[in-house]
Amino acid sequence: MANLIMFCILAVIILGSAIVCVTTKRIMRAATFLLCVLFGVAGIYFILDYTFLGAAQISVYAGGITVLYVFVIQLVSKRTLQGLVERFKGKRVFSGVLLCVAGLLTVGLVLIKNNFYNAALQTTDTEVPMAQIGTALLGSDKYQYVLPFEFISVFLLACIIGGIMIARKEDNK
Repeated sequence: MANLIMFCILAVIILGSAIVCVTTKRIMRAATFLLCVLFGVAGIYFILDYTFLGAAQISVYAGGITVLYVFVIQLVSKRTLQGLVERFKGKRVFSGVLLCVAGLLTVGLVLIKNNFYNAALQTTDTEVPMAQIGTALLGSDKYQYVLPFEFISVFLLACIIGGIMIARKEDNK
């Protein structure tokens, strides 16, 4: 019962912070509320006894990615952000809602077709050993993730270099 109460509290915090993160007009507040969302997700991992994922969520996403966002916000000049106001048009809002509903229906159909819900109810409480998780993350065989991790690291490096190139001041000589 306590886990259910904690889940409900975290769900309200996550949803409220996510809504405020998307709707606020101040970019530093958006980054702060994004940090609240990421900490809430880590809390849900800890409730589910996924301590490895919870610690990774806090260290990688809540720590690293949020700090990266704050650095990018600070690197962008204030003159670039001052006149930036986006107006919502009815057509764009309608198309966004339509895409969200289509995505929700697609996920629902995949879950129903593949019987994920029934399989999730019939699982046992066996814990996956840490060695198996490490092998899956750092292995190079089929269904292992070392190659996607390398692609992501190269992509993030390219993003950082691009951010530095955009943020640096050019000399007008």
